[in-house]
Amino acid sequence: MALKCVPIFFCSQKPQSLLEIPALGYSRGRIVLDLRTIRLECCALGASAQSAICLVEDEKPGAKTSPTGKIDNDGNTISRGFHKDLNLLPKPLSKTDLSPFPDDGSNVRVAFQGISGAYGEDAALKAYPNCETVPCDQFEAAFNAVELWLVDKAVLPIENSVGGSLHRNYDLLLRHRLHIVREVLLVVNHCLLALAQCEMALAKMGIVRVSADDSAGAAKIVASSGRRDMGAIASARAAALYGLDILAEKVQDEDDNVTRYLVLTREPIIPGTDRLYKTSIVFTLEEGPGMLFKALAVFSLRGINLSKIESRPQKGRPLRVVDDSNKGSAKYFDYLFYIDFEASMAEQRAQNALEHLQEYARFLRVLGCYPMDEVL
Repeated sequence: MALKCVPIFFCSQKPQSLLEIPALGYSRGRIVLDLRTIRLECCALGASAQSAICLVEDEKPGAKTSPTGKIDNDGNTISRGFHKDLNLLPKPLSKTDLSPFPDDGSNVRVAFQGISGAYGEDAALKAYPNCETVPCDQFEAAFNAVELWLVDKAVLPIENSVGGSLHRNYDLLLRHRLHIVREVLLVVNHCLLALAQCEMALAKMGIVRVSADDSAGAAKIVASSGRRDMGAIASARAAALYGLDILAEKVQDEDDNVTRYLVLTREPIIPGTDRLYKTSIVFTLEEGPGMLFKALAVFSLRGINLSKIESRPQKGRPLRVVDDSNKGSAKYFDYLFYIDFEASMAEQRAQNALEHLQEYARFLRVLGCYPMDEVL
């Protein structure tokens, strides 16, 4: 049996009858190789001063060999050559292959809170136009769906330009181990929806407000009731889904109404510098005067802009007791601080800022580094 081209390196100045080769036998404390029944094939290694030799079985008289084959019992060469069609070889990965954002979201399941027609579904379709949307009754159900591999991603609101932050989702970000990989800015266009031929009736009557779980749910209630004296405030897409007429658009109190959504996945993305990036973190601080000022200064010193700061009570230890020998003890609320800053973790200044922040923080976690959404 052939030894299948085991490379052995040796110096050409040494006698070739005594080659120092591991585990081939001993002679007077020296490892030697018996060359009597073995032919040496020298394989050039360019301009290297060393050579590689391939150990092969003695050739059968009259048999022809191939550098990439072996000999069968009849003396014929069995080819085990390379791919003849280079297109069959694996292609090297490109930057597109490593992108976390498919062009159209094909074969991607995205969870959102609400039912079909909710603004969360609109945000999912803006990020991944051809994705399969999966409705969830609660925000936490969407987190769990990602963690249990029922869906690939979740799209959840985090703040609104009119209503402010959604504190529940900030708490869930800390409770679960998902990663922010994208943000989506969605313009909210509240529409007055009703069944056909009921505009005059609604205009003449006094409107009584009835709350619903979400705007799409309100549209579904109106459609299923069949009543012409009932309307709903929801999106234009909800009107199309449930067969309602749009009586008026932009019925919200503020025309500039934008909701910011976060896309969450099980694995983080590789941050880059090819576009504008944002990084979200959460931390708690050590005790002492001016600690929050020092924590925020690590970003200002490096020219990093903070786009969001939010504080939430630390539920594990809601009160902090601080002793002062002159004034006795005092109790303070202990807070978690959520910060969004405009820099990529691929930038040295961002890494330096977080390293500096660790000098003041008792706890620090990066929630995600992701491209900023600049298209409304």
